[in-house]
Amino acid sequence: MAAAPREPGRLPAEATAFIGRAAELESLTALLGRSRLVTVTGPGGVGKSRLALRAAARLAPDFPDGTRLADLAPVRDPLLLGPAVRAALDPTGRLPLAERRVLLVLDGCEHLVDACAELVDSLLRAAPGLRVLATSRQSLRAAGEHLLPLAPLPVEPGGGGADSEAMRLFADRAAAARPGFRLAGANRAEVALLCRRLDGLPLALELAAGRLRALSVEQLLARLDDRFRLLTGGGRTAPSRHRTMRTAIGWSHELCTMQERLLWARLSVFAGDFDLDAAEYVCGGHGLDLDDVLALLDSLADKSVLERHDGEPARFRMLDTLRDYGGHWLRAGDDHRRLLRRHRDWYLGVATWGEVEWFGPRQAETAERTRLAHPNLRAALEFSLAEPGEEQPALTLAGALWYFWLGTGLLGEGRHWLDRALARAPEPTDARAKALWVTGHLATLQGDPARARPALDRCHRQALATGDRRALAHAVHRQGCAALIGDDPARAAELLDEALRHYTALGELDTHVLMAMAELALAHLFLGDGPGAAAWAERVRQTCEAHGEQWAHAYGLYTLAHARRQSGEPRAARGFARDSIRLTHPLGDPLGLALAMDLLALLTTEDPAPDPYEARVLQGAAHRLWTALGTPFLGSRTFRGPHRTCEQRARAALTAQQYEEAFRLGTRLDLDTAVHRALNT
Repeated sequence: MAAAPREPGRLPAEATAFIGRAAELESLTALLGRSRLVTVTGPGGVGKSRLALRAAARLAPDFPDGTRLADLAPVRDPLLLGPAVRAALDPTGRLPLAERRVLLVLDGCEHLVDACAELVDSLLRAAPGLRVLATSRQSLRAAGEHLLPLAPLPVEPGGGGADSEAMRLFADRAAAARPGFRLAGANRAEVALLCRRLDGLPLALELAAGRLRALSVEQLLARLDDRFRLLTGGGRTAPSRHRTMRTAIGWSHELCTMQERLLWARLSVFAGDFDLDAAEYVCGGHGLDLDDVLALLDSLADKSVLERHDGEPARFRMLDTLRDYGGHWLRAGDDHRRLLRRHRDWYLGVATWGEVEWFGPRQAETAERTRLAHPNLRAALEFSLAEPGEEQPALTLAGALWYFWLGTGLLGEGRHWLDRALARAPEPTDARAKALWVTGHLATLQGDPARARPALDRCHRQALATGDRRALAHAVHRQGCAALIGDDPARAAELLDEALRHYTALGELDTHVLMAMAELALAHLFLGDGPGAAAWAERVRQTCEAHGEQWAHAYGLYTLAHARRQSGEPRAARGFARDSIRLTHPLGDPLGLALAMDLLALLTTEDPAPDPYEARVLQGAAHRLWTALGTPFLGSRTFRGPHRTCEQRARAALTAQQYEEAFRLGTRLDLDTAVHRALNT
């Protein structure tokens, strides 16, 4: 016997489990408790309808005259909107709305926003007991409207490594498609990656889970480069716009003007966040008036194509799924390469301007700006390395980012890009010389002298052959640093002194010069010349304070802490070590933090009231930083010295259980907590 037809306007029963969204559900029900019109906004497939229906079901007892649903997706003609809504509110047409307490859910308003705004306004005026819950990819902009923007499901694991909401949703739907499927050690990492790749969009996750009837999770990941071909096969009872990911996103595309579609396609060249200036430079012109870009960005954000993040400056971001859709349109035309080149040129400018600003009081801001640009910098490097004729810009960009590779501990990634660029461009240009000393220095800091030495030697030879005095200064400087880390302080002192003479002859005063001074101070210290070390380190401190420089300043303070300890001033040494940590932390330099924290751990055993347990905790926190960098203590016996001495003292003072327990505690501290603990030790 066929099922009885559902009464028009009645809320449907949920066919699958409602997973996650607890905070959003609380927010939405609270909003509806104090507002007569609430609109849930968000991109296609984010789960607006599901959340609205769950909230309406929860609030049903508060509306004695019913909760009613008007599905507006099939209504294309604005003239038919009124009849459709009235049919949902009262199929019989006999009950006076003005006297009823009703919650009306208007699902899918984005293609009729103007008509919906007018209708809702008139309904709310006529019926004091009516409340309206709308879902739309853009706001109605009706009087009294309150918005609840709905983001994709969280994709990162929760506290204690708990599965994310996106993972739990995928697992639930996957178990329906492939009985017996569950999250386990073997597939948990793959599912987590899949959820990240799919932006945590519930529709995308459900469609992907359905594919498990024929594919494994690993195969799904391998096919995501063409996600719109993969993510099909939604349920026959689902709205047509939700049966494939392409139609879900295409529905938004249809609602855009031609200029909005053009900007959407051009914005697909961005990877990650971008600001207005970047969008105007990259996307303006060639049929898109520069003065129109701001208004178009606002419009795309209002239509949930872009996410807008407040800040200074405000930033925009497009979900990867929407970005891929725009990219299909961009690649279908003949403007793709020009846009990629414009994008590369903008981020080359970001890198070179960051290099200029690195010496001065804006280092922390420069580090943060470059971190935000990191995904786009990667995309720019990838384009330059793949595009014939763009080898020199690739070298220039990878070399200009030395401050980012060094200052944020991304030593391996920096070498990856530099090695690829150097292999593509063997000509002895200025850009190649710079790339050689940068990659040589990165290899040195990774404890890889076998790769560092040849790169620095090639830079040195090229500089002499071409008369490049600046490259010569940098080559000698980094050779001196390599000697210092290679436990040859006498040779290091000779080379660093020579590098400083080269810098002086060039009239240079920047972070490189100050780092050479700090390294020369360490060379004197390791040679047993405490007064000489203190003099150079004090010079670094005074110069940095005069110019607002923080990065080299932190290394200078680390050297001063060493020198004060050697001269029998442990209290002053602890102060300098803490100041080094305090300056380094905002920059995000794990190498500087690890060195200073290990030294502070040793100094904690030399207090009038030594605390070997806390010293061991700090060693554990430093170990976590060293692990991220790759090679502990740069592979140097000299730099490892404070750690070994502290280790011996802690082992002698603690029980075996306390010794291991304190270290484990330190390794589990997040960075902010570890720094706070170090500064208050």
